[in-house]
Amino acid sequence: MYIKELEIGNVKLKNNLVLAPMAGVTDLPFRIICKKYGEPGLICNEMVSAKAICYEDEKTKSMLNMKLEERPISMQIFGSEPDTMGKAGAIVSEFSDILDINMGCPAPKVVKNGDGSKLLLDLELVGKITEEVVKNSKKPVTVKIRKGWDKEHIVAVEAAKIIEEAGASAIVVHGRTRVEYYSGVADWDIIRKVKESVSIPVIGNGDVKDEESAKRMFEETNVDGIMIGRASLGDPWIFKKINFYLTTGRKLEEITLEEKKKVIKEHFSLLLKEKGEYVATREIRKHIAWYVKGLKNASSFRDKINQVVTAEDFFEKLEEYFFSIGN
Repeated sequence: MYIKELEIGNVKLKNNLVLAPMAGVTDLPFRIICKKYGEPGLICNEMVSAKAICYEDEKTKSMLNMKLEERPISMQIFGSEPDTMGKAGAIVSEFSDILDINMGCPAPKVVKNGDGSKLLLDLELVGKITEEVVKNSKKPVTVKIRKGWDKEHIVAVEAAKIIEEAGASAIVVHGRTRVEYYSGVADWDIIRKVKESVSIPVIGNGDVKDEESAKRMFEETNVDGIMIGRASLGDPWIFKKINFYLTTGRKLEEITLEEKKKVIKEHFSLLLKEKGEYVATREIRKHIAWYVKGLKNASSFRDKINQVVTAEDFFEKLEEYFFSIGN
């Protein structure tokens, strides 16, 4: 049986499906929606800067809001200075259930400072950062890595051993190098090799987009759990669908248009409450593109939503669109 409880340190997850941390996406409203309708065993906050945490940056403080959420929650931090990462880890572990270290982000603005996946070019530093965060954290520490930096630096197995030795409670592996970003096909073979090389839980990440691919990842890599990122965009139900399929061998029925509209309205309402009308009407635009992908007249509807600046107008256009495609 692939779906099972998963223990990360002293934290027990009710299932081994995890919502990935995604910058600019996994904010409080999106996490609440995914937890309510998808029921993943663990949800992860978007990554936050260790330096910003230590400097008590106001915007960063708002990103740490977890008060309305069902636990457990993982908080991901990034940085490349062991002392700063350790201090940030101590602060964040006061209110998160699991603390994750980002060693996989490929974004230029992150790696140019030596953070994220750039750390995979300095395995000694990988060990020092992990050790420092583990030492200061009151909660279990996990580390998210990539296959490596490029094809000349495939270091996932070596890095995983160092991370385990430094005291981490689990490792997440994305099967691509930094140079590959999200292109091509994720290398699940490297994920399997990492799983075979360490004794702590290994969570696979990359190219799980539906029930069948989730099953294949479990079969081909023997991972302890699966982390899902991009496939959850516009489809917070994906975790429930995978859980049901791997538990029963059957697929859940597709949600109705009415159910999809209801969730979009709820998502937007959460954004309104959390960020106010100005920000909410702009941030919902990217989510709308994901929610309506593949639906009739989706392009023209996206264009209309991209012009919306009031909540009243948003709800009105949403109702009009779903009425038009449902009749």
